[in-house]
Amino acid sequence: MRTNKSASFILLTTLLFSLPLFSTENNDVILVKAFPNLSFNQPLFLTHSNDGCNRIFVVQQDGFIKVFENSPQVTKADTFLNIQNTITTDIEMGLLGLAFHPNFANNDSFYINYTVDFDGSRRSVIARYTVMPGQPNQADPNSERILLEINQPFVNHNGGMLQFGPDGYLYIGLGDGGGSGDPLQHGQDRTTLLGSILRINIDSSSANLKYAIPADNPFPGNTEGFREEVFAWGLRNPWRFSIDFETGQIWGGDVGQRRIEEVNLIQSGKNYGWRTMEGTECFNPDNFTNPLSACDTTGLVLPIKEHPRNVARSITGGYIYRGTDRPELSGAYIYGDFETRRIWILRYENGQVTADSLLLNTNLFILSFGIDGQNELYILDYFAGEIYKFEATPATGIDDPNQPEPFQLAQNYPNPFNPTTTISYRLEKTARVELTIYNTAGQKVTTLLDEKKQAGEYQVKWQGKNDSDDRVASDVYFYKFQADVIQTRKMILLR
Repeated sequence: MRTNKSASFILLTTLLFSLPLFSTENNDVILVKAFPNLSFNQPLFLTHSNDGCNRIFVVQQDGFIKVFENSPQVTKADTFLNIQNTITTDIEMGLLGLAFHPNFANNDSFYINYTVDFDGSRRSVIARYTVMPGQPNQADPNSERILLEINQPFVNHNGGMLQFGPDGYLYIGLGDGGGSGDPLQHGQDRTTLLGSILRINIDSSSANLKYAIPADNPFPGNTEGFREEVFAWGLRNPWRFSIDFETGQIWGGDVGQRRIEEVNLIQSGKNYGWRTMEGTECFNPDNFTNPLSACDTTGLVLPIKEHPRNVARSITGGYIYRGTDRPELSGAYIYGDFETRRIWILRYENGQVTADSLLLNTNLFILSFGIDGQNELYILDYFAGEIYKFEATPATGIDDPNQPEPFQLAQNYPNPFNPTTTISYRLEKTARVELTIYNTAGQKVTTLLDEKKQAGEYQVKWQGKNDSDDRVASDVYFYKFQADVIQTRKMILLR
């Protein structure tokens, strides 16, 4: 098909700046497989044990928790826990959450969130397990101690997230119990645990509970029948939230009904509006496409960020980035969307959003993010069963400030191009050189160069083809040049 090149160039330029693979703060963010030799069955959470051991734990919906060394060279993942025969995995049910006790190094205790269904009697279960003595990579399957069970009227909106806060308490995310439009109106009902973030003290017990209610929870000792475990409410399905240990802020993504996806800052005693509101709009349960013109918003907390359904359709809450691989992202909230497969970056300072942009377009079904013991961020692809992370910004490796850079890499020319472009570089010393082309999904298209070169000036041509010598489509591409250190630049192919 013949195309108008001017129109196509405008379209690609628009895509480059409005839907880029990279952040407006950094033009070289690429996802790479974190553990290229491993794959998982429907992974939906990743975490670490907070005990100084360099291990990764991956939760699978089918009831398995896998454990392995935190190394890109790892080739085998062991089964840490298997409760496959205990759980129900229909629709959004299954093994959904994992959190290690803050003192795990000494007490070997961890907590899971899973769902069961016996003849239509569905419930979420929060349980404690311990590790087998002398076997750090093997949980004791007989050590279960159930702390809390919550009836679930439907198979969806179970929530599932668990995390300990810097206060030592366990935070639990629960959806409204499912059903379109919250038909049982759990979101605004504080006498139920559904549609809420809970907060409990698992190191103590009170009354007939297997845990205690923190004294500074919103409703301890209330006479209205409100559940004392409730920390915040008015949520539809807070599938993934995270607690930033540096600030204590709780960041949550709340999956919308049909119009709006939300990012919320969760605070004690706050009502986040569902089902009175969906995002910043009033919600009409009888007509999803025609929200009410007015509703009582008294006391309701609005999201700090929302996305309409043409931008996001199933939000996945992320983390404040505190790692070191990408220092330019430090302090930013990184989150995504399962259906549109996008990743965004948001900065929040002094009570307001100060930056907000698309970071990456991906081909990943992003059901969860996770962090390791070094606070590096991971992205889980639910269907492919793979785990990704940001490609690290390389250290220069040069101690002498007067020593020249090991190479100089020029912008390709022409750019945009069709069908051929030239990439020029200069080596200051003999080095092994690798030049690789990537697409906007972070997938390798072709390797143009991988050999040892003497110091000097060179040019390499790319004819817009992949390793199979097939022409690739018009798009934004990246060329990564490595010779002791790494540099990446972007280019546009315009057919």
